[in-house]
Amino acid sequence: MIRRRTALSVSAAALLAAAPLLTACGSAPHPGAAAVVGKDRITVSQLQREVEDVREAQRSSPQGPQLLAAGARLGQDTLVRLVQYRIVERAGQDNGVDVTRRELQERRQQVERMLGGPEAVEGRFLAVGIAPGQVDQELRTGLVRSKLERKLGQARTNEVLRRTSDALRVDVNPRYGTWDSRRGTARSALEPWLRPAEPPAPGQPA
Repeated sequence: MIRRRTALSVSAAALLAAAPLLTACGSAPHPGAAAVVGKDRITVSQLQREVEDVREAQRSSPQGPQLLAAGARLGQDTLVRLVQYRIVERAGQDNGVDVTRRELQERRQQVERMLGGPEAVEGRFLAVGIAPGQVDQELRTGLVRSKLERKLGQARTNEVLRRTSDALRVDVNPRYGTWDSRRGTARSALEPWLRPAEPPAPGQPA
C-alpha cells in the first residue's frame, strides 16, 4: 500500500494510497531515461531538474539543514511522484475526467486558507519534497483522483488505476530502484539485508 508522508489529503501521492498502482515491465532501461511510462519518457535530466528545484528551495528555507538531511531518497521519491502523475492523468483522460484552470485556482485558494497562506502551503509541501513550482501539479493530480472517485467510486477507481498502470507498462532505470508491483512504489536498489544501519536511539549505546 502506498503511504507517502504528507499532511495534505489533497496530495496526489496520498490519494493514490489505496491502490497498488505501478508495475514494471522488466526490460532494460532506456538510454537517458529515468523511467518510461507508456510513450512518455521521464529523462534523467528532467528528474535532476525537479530534484534541484526542491534542493534550491530547501536551502533557502529556515528549516534548510533539517530538510536537506531528511532527503536521502529525494530522487527516487520524485521519480515515483512523476510516474504517479502520469498514471492518474491518463486514467482521467480515459474516463472523461479533467480539471480546469479555474478549479485548480479555487483548490489552491482553499488550501491556502486552510493552512494560513501561500508561504505556509509552500512550506508544507517542501517538507515532503515538493518545490513551490511543483505544488500546482500535485494539487491537479489530487483533483483528478478525487473526481474519478466521485464518478466511479473508490473501489472502481482503484481498479481503473491498476489497469492504467498495467497498460502503460512502467519501465524504470535500475539506478533508481525497482518497482514493487504490490505496493505500487519504488524499492531501494539495495538488497533488503543490506539496508544501511540506523543510528542508535538517544540513550542507547552505539
